Amino acid sequence: MGIATIYSRAQDGIQAPEVIVEVHLSRGLPSFSIVGLPETTVKESKERVRSAIINNKFDFPLSRITVNLAPADLPKEGGRFDLPIAIGILIASGQLTINTDKRYELIGELSLTGELRSIKGALPVSLACKHANRILILPDKNIDEATLVKDCHCLPASHLLDVYEHLSANKIINTYINEKNIECEEYETDINEIIGHEHAKRALEIAAAGRHNLLMIGHPGSGKTMLAERLPSIMPPLTNEQALESAAILSISQQGINQENWGKRIVRSPHHSASSVALVGGGSVPRPGEISIAHHGILFLDELPEFDRKVLEVLREPMESGRIIISRAARQVEFPARFQLIAAMNPCPCGYLGDESGRCRCTEEQVLRYQNKISGPLLDRIDMVIEVNSKAELIIGHQRTSGEPSKRIQERVTKAHHTQLDRYQKTNAELGKRELDQFCRLDEIQKNLLVMATKKLGLSGRAVHRILKVARTIADLDQQTVINVEHLSEAISYRQKSIGTVLQ
Repeated sequence: MGIATIYSRAQDGIQAPEVIVEVHLSRGLPSFSIVGLPETTVKESKERVRSAIINNKFDFPLSRITVNLAPADLPKEGGRFDLPIAIGILIASGQLTINTDKRYELIGELSLTGELRSIKGALPVSLACKHANRILILPDKNIDEATLVKDCHCLPASHLLDVYEHLSANKIINTYINEKNIECEEYETDINEIIGHEHAKRALEIAAAGRHNLLMIGHPGSGKTMLAERLPSIMPPLTNEQALESAAILSISQQGINQENWGKRIVRSPHHSASSVALVGGGSVPRPGEISIAHHGILFLDELPEFDRKVLEVLREPMESGRIIISRAARQVEFPARFQLIAAMNPCPCGYLGDESGRCRCTEEQVLRYQNKISGPLLDRIDMVIEVNSKAELIIGHQRTSGEPSKRIQERVTKAHHTQLDRYQKTNAELGKRELDQFCRLDEIQKNLLVMATKKLGLSGRAVHRILKVARTIADLDQQTVINVEHLSEAISYRQKSIGTVLQ
């Protein structure tokens, strides 16, 4: 009796660890066993593989079949192992002789007739296969996604027979070359579509340049959502590595990859009824949440106080570390979560506190209760707070003045971004204490100004560090090597009293 070894890939977060599929045929009563920590969907592959082999006129061995998925301590899920198991059985039973000079990796789910169905996570599999210097055979429905990885050798197959004919050298499958244009296209929105709001646009430019978290406070209809939607158009373009990381998370999530959005920063806007699991990820089989899907993009939380306080508190650690570790009894999975938080809120429950019309009827207690839904530790992690004014006369067409287009602002932001990367290979929002001491030095006048602001606003040590980071970004936008008083004063202004409450 025979034994066969086939290489495949599992899914572990956004990683695709190698799985060796070992198939052994031995004497004994006919049986079909899969070992190696398979989950239910993997165990069910026995029936899919059996039907696919029989329906394509192959002989299904009437012997004891043992399939081992190694390493045994790595959980296996999904139908991705159907194809390697089926090919392993054909090789072990002597119905297929494979050219051992080439090392293949196989992945794909089989139908009962032998057709190959798409799988989740084809992009991480392709990337891992490229690093292993192997040739990947996968369903043709996944080929466009897999070939987003440059210089990978991917062979698309639509049926079990296609794989059989290729491995037996009867009909070779050619390496697929993705000829589609995957260059990043222009954003559909432009910041010059926004009338007025020059102060808010300036804050967006600073936030984009240094990847700073931003909170906008304003009356309903003042333009907070409109501003947040146009932030990606002025942010620095994604590098190819960042685009692959972002696409890899989409590949393993329910979202899937849309090649038309390749290279664009993702904006996620979860509803305020979202649970903590939906926001940070989780489940019995851990899946990425909104903060991971927004990796290298924007997490926009509209109506911030309407979110459950316990849900918001789970954001605190990922905002600092840029990752989320989901622990379960059987496994632990880490997902990247380097997102930029942009939040919006009304000043009071009715939304019109401070409005000139005097239509707000909220009591002081109601306002405080509403604003206190956001905890101090979370506000401490927000770098900038701005007020967005609502002036209806600004929307009158003949009073409109065209502002700077997103392209021009993006050029300044990108230049400042590259200055940061050249200086310390990270953005200003990610600076540590040692880097702050080295690159954010203040003279005596600036120190006194910061001390006065700290006493007046009751700032914490973290808030002071965030002021220094924002000041460093403002200096970078001005292409200045040192922080001056004007830079520091502007940074402090973004933590001043805003609409009746001090947000530190």
